[in-house]
Amino acid sequence: MKFVVCVSREGFGDFSSDDLTLGRLYEVVAPTDIHGMIRIFDDSGEDYLYPASLFDAVEVLGPTAARLHALLAA
Repeated sequence: MKFVVCVSREGFGDFSSDDLTLGRLYEVVAPTDIHGMIRIFDDSGEDYLYPASLFDAVEVLGPTAARLHALLAA
């Protein structure tokens, strides 16, 4: 499991700022694609592509990763 934290909402164009929360942890659904986009479940509960540049990777190990996965999926 891979996690990222939102560090920016700028420069993405027309999207609702309600969909991403600065400083919030998101679980990565699919790795960064060839266009530099990353798929996460955003605050709407749906999975969407966002520029990977809006996020920084966060290393979460072992049982903590499993617990975060369960919490974020709820």
